[in-house]
Amino acid sequence: MTGRFAIYAVPGAGSASADSAALRERAEQWLGRSAAGQPAAPGIPAGWTREAVDAITASARRYGFHATLKAPFRLAPGCTPAQLGAAAARFAACHAGALAPRLSLARLGGFYALVPGADAAELQALADEVVMSFDRFRAPATAAETARRDPASLSPRQRELLTAWGYPYVLDEFRFHLTLTDRIRPDRQPAVEHALSNWFAGFIGRTVPVDALALCTEAEPGAPFALHAVYPLRPRPAVRTADRTAESEGAR
Repeated sequence: MTGRFAIYAVPGAGSASADSAALRERAEQWLGRSAAGQPAAPGIPAGWTREAVDAITASARRYGFHATLKAPFRLAPGCTPAQLGAAAARFAACHAGALAPRLSLARLGGFYALVPGADAAELQALADEVVMSFDRFRAPATAAETARRDPASLSPRQRELLTAWGYPYVLDEFRFHLTLTDRIRPDRQPAVEHALSNWFAGFIGRTVPVDALALCTEAEPGAPFALHAVYPLRPRPAVRTADRTAESEGAR
């Protein structure tokens, strides 16, 4: 395969969590597409048309409902998809899942996403491990690929991370987010935020597990990303009663 690979978190993929499955179904209805190739009945918020939703989700729909752990990359010379899959299986067998606590709707640089609450240290640690552990499979970025990241618009630290890891939003610049839209014009933001707040109202404040790695593929430039394989992570360690109570309250 000559396309790109990515390692994502896809709530509801490879998960036994009913909340995660329901969130994925709701998000795929909004986007009008499932990266797993399953039928996704497109949803239409009140006062909207399918065409209007499609117009603000073109890129988000191509990538599918996901949160990036390892950004899309070409395989390094000598590496094969089978080797990458085997490494993902080994990683998942040795690493525990994490929680995305108390989801909220946020605007990030002009686009909208669901993001976890502030206490997501274990999620940050998991993302860091994925970035570092799989970098040996990443081919060095070409000049054109680097240019597409617009280095002049990045901070010095982000440029440093782009050079080191092929992506500027990793490690201390990482923020877990489940993308819902493309960039929205400022004059459209209130209407879009209102629609999303209503559409995802049942999931705001909930805690969902990130309990699997999703290996996704882009067959050729511009092609929709497809879910290639799912690797369940180890169960999270048992928590104390007080911690379990706090998690339960956060999920309400």
